[in-house]
Amino acid sequence: MPPPSRRILSLWFPRLGAERLIRRFRLDPEQPFAVVATQGAAQMLHSLSPGASAAGLQPGQPLRDAMAMCPDLMTRLRNPQAEAGFLGVLRRWAGKYSPWVGEMGDEGLSLDITGCAHLFGGEDGLLEAIDGDCAHAGLSVQAGVADTLGGAWALARFAGRGVGHHRSGDAVDQEARATRSRAAKRRHWERGGAAPALPAAARTQAGIEARRIAPRGQLREVLGPLPLAALRLDPDVVAQLSRLGVRRVSELLDQPRAPLSRRFGPGVVLRIDQALGQVPEPVSPVAEARPYAVRMTLPDPIGLAEDVLAGLDRLLPRLCDTVHKAGRGVRQIRLQAFRTDHTMQWISVGLARPSADPERIRPLLAMKVDDLDAGHGIDMLRLEAVQTEPVSARQPVGHLEAGKIIADRLAATTAHDDLVARIGARVGMDQITRWHPASSHIPEKAVQVMAAAWSEPAKDWPAPHAPRPLMLWRPEPVMAPDKPRLTGGLRWRGRDFTPHACVGPERIAPEWWLDDPEWRSGVRDYWRVTMTSGEKLWLFYAHGGALSSGWFCQGQFA
Repeated sequence: MPPPSRRILSLWFPRLGAERLIRRFRLDPEQPFAVVATQGAAQMLHSLSPGASAAGLQPGQPLRDAMAMCPDLMTRLRNPQAEAGFLGVLRRWAGKYSPWVGEMGDEGLSLDITGCAHLFGGEDGLLEAIDGDCAHAGLSVQAGVADTLGGAWALARFAGRGVGHHRSGDAVDQEARATRSRAAKRRHWERGGAAPALPAAARTQAGIEARRIAPRGQLREVLGPLPLAALRLDPDVVAQLSRLGVRRVSELLDQPRAPLSRRFGPGVVLRIDQALGQVPEPVSPVAEARPYAVRMTLPDPIGLAEDVLAGLDRLLPRLCDTVHKAGRGVRQIRLQAFRTDHTMQWISVGLARPSADPERIRPLLAMKVDDLDAGHGIDMLRLEAVQTEPVSARQPVGHLEAGKIIADRLAATTAHDDLVARIGARVGMDQITRWHPASSHIPEKAVQVMAAAWSEPAKDWPAPHAPRPLMLWRPEPVMAPDKPRLTGGLRWRGRDFTPHACVGPERIAPEWWLDDPEWRSGVRDYWRVTMTSGEKLWLFYAHGGALSSGWFCQGQFA
């Protein structure tokens, strides 16, 4: 008997952020309530209650527009970490239906229910049990079952949803100049305005509890009528395909693969193959990780930076001691400040080298304490080592090398690493780089740029055959006689120069195994030229190849 085909269940909680707070504060779901997220300088609606959706509000809508439409709207700031923790609770709950549960994004779960559905009376019985649990918990859920992970994800989010047009009709950048003044006056919902509120019966019939099950082997027919977004494509790719008239999955599946990959990238073909099961995409369960964290509950709310630092002085040694006993070092650390209005703010810093020394971590956190907004007061502090790395405390060596190792350890200093960490806390760790030698005789390829926080300083730099300039740039044309030697004055960057002394030449040939556009001028003869005005330039004469010969300037000595 052939083994049964895989069956994947995808669960989507479209109101996860709002319903988490509704459960916590025991709010009325029919009351307009929204979770607000900050995007740039604006605040946008992120998650809505059923009452807010009935009032015509939409996720992604600006808060000022939502307040104009619904003055009674209640809002709370989004807490991504609390929502991630709540999704982890739901993931553990979903373990009763399948031992193989993973997370998909911020609001979804994926379950491999192969061989599990019969325990609940089939797939219909399994979904009814999930609906009952979610209804009892006050959660909205949409489910989809298919042979693949991509197909189940598509059915959970887009089953029964129509295909819209890429033009809204009210977008100012899509209107002609003469009609932009009239675009703001349109209010009809078919032209981009707010949809009218549905009656209670219609909301129940076309509500959030809709679910779909794809029969075995019929995934292509089930996915065909769905919009392109059901394939998990990038929004820009969906918009480009929509402008070409391709708006349904079936219309995209009929297109040749090669032109799609050349025009829109290999990601489009990959998503199609994943949805149809031609490329495997397993359910990846989340490993239960033990967090390195400590917290302190305060008897009275605090609001001063000095009070936060005093609490940090009590939390940081405890955390570092726990991390040190585990044989690890802190690479990234986060301080969370829970406020009395049930909101939370946090600051996060990274270290150039993993460490469990409180004296190295505290100055980095102290630099960002002023960024915390205490609001009406902070009643709890939590310190968490977000990222840790193993730290080798011992190094086995022989008796002859033991003395040298101890001397090197005593002479070692962390000043350089602390400086990188301090600057990285201001501008970001990725902005601090260092040079390492590279295996190339080409001047501009002799070094490679690496992140300072994730690389060791280079020790053995190869000595160049000739001095190299301190400043190096792309070759710039120099107006001089087209001869291999300078016989007179030259003009560069709009200035006239007179050579005083020339040292060279140093001949450098291009890499014949590569077609470098910068080296199509052929072999170069480099000269160190000192001008009468004092500048020391690095000039070369290109003998000509695919490009014409001539003089160029590529650097300047100190």
